Amino acid sequence: MSRSANGSPGTLQSPDRDWICCQLGAREHYAIPVHLHRQGRLKALLTDAWRDPATPRLVNSRRLAERFHPALAAATVHHFTAALLGFEAKARFWARDRGWSRIMARNEWFQDRVVAALSHHALLHSAGGPAPTVMAYSYAARRIFQYAQSQGARTVLCQIDPGPLEDDIVAGAVAGRQHFKPDWQPVPPRYWEHWRQECSIADRIIVNSAWSREALLAKGIGVEKIEVLPLCYEAPAGLAPAPRQYPSGFTPARPLRVLFLGSLIIRKGIVEAVEAARRLAGQPVEFTFIGPPGITLPAELSTASQIRWRGAVPRSEAARHYADADVFLFPSISDGFGLTQLEAMAAGLPVIASQRCGDVVIDRRNGLRLPAVTAPAICDAVSWCLEHPEALGEMSRQAVVRSRGFLPDVVLSKLVESRAQFVAANLAS
Repeated sequence: MSRSANGSPGTLQSPDRDWICCQLGAREHYAIPVHLHRQGRLKALLTDAWRDPATPRLVNSRRLAERFHPALAAATVHHFTAALLGFEAKARFWARDRGWSRIMARNEWFQDRVVAALSHHALLHSAGGPAPTVMAYSYAARRIFQYAQSQGARTVLCQIDPGPLEDDIVAGAVAGRQHFKPDWQPVPPRYWEHWRQECSIADRIIVNSAWSREALLAKGIGVEKIEVLPLCYEAPAGLAPAPRQYPSGFTPARPLRVLFLGSLIIRKGIVEAVEAARRLAGQPVEFTFIGPPGITLPAELSTASQIRWRGAVPRSEAARHYADADVFLFPSISDGFGLTQLEAMAAGLPVIASQRCGDVVIDRRNGLRLPAVTAPAICDAVSWCLEHPEALGEMSRQAVVRSRGFLPDVVLSKLVESRAQFVAANLAS
């Protein structure tokens, strides 16, 4: 299924619609295609699902509620929503222990659809100029890139995580925590084989943090291909945070409110965070954990009085939880970036973050960096906040300022510049 349009009010009209974005899922809420479309550079977005206003029977689907961006309402979008619903209906009958098989099958299904759409709509043909650049995300790009390069296109791989090194790290962490019954399965070797083919084919590999770059280099990916481009974030219109007011001291009646929002899994540091909360029992601090569970907690931790469990919440409710908190906790043992850091900072929250994620926190300016992801280190950081309430107000203000450095126009201009340099180099050679 496809929908096409030529432009919209406020969108630059450029003869060089030289980017094609292939996106499985709604990663970054379509930040890259939105930016390219606003610049008049997006030739097409190809995605698995889209809440197309021209298809009324799908508009009210809860699963599709956030699979749309108004800034792309007039962009050329090719989507495969009906086929995806059929794929997912069949996948529901697969055994749970075939989780990775299902993920890999979806990735292959998406690539089949994209290649067919690229060919059918002749999207890689460009009269009188170089072929468009084809951008796709890791683990669902291999065959797209093979076809694109056969048609003379340049390819850019957006690496969503630190790759196999992260899997090694998580495997080690899971091995020592089996009593938490983690919902985790090792990645099949074939998954990494396909990934290495993607990296080999790609002309450029975009990673979102210095940590991801380090992880890819450790696994033999050539340094000449890798470019660090952080994730970008723009707070929804009208959600500018009011200046936060912190008390002169925290008490049982007004405790320090620490928020953890994300998947409650070992990779995100949930075990260390909960253990830190246990160690701080009796202190004027309250922890709120929001997200889908990926471990089973002992009863004494799941019912602790200083811990609030909220389960998974829709994206639309996240702003309310940021507003209710004093500090955001992001203790991931490995993460490609961690977009919730920017969401929290844009809401005026100081962030306590690990070292293995996006470089967002400047220690003691807009938050605290953990020297290691351990319960004692988290306790020390939270205790510092308890002891320095006067510093949190300034940290909150600096968090908002810091978040503005990751606006799409600031970050993604580098992506367009990279293509211009590539085309110029090819014309010169």
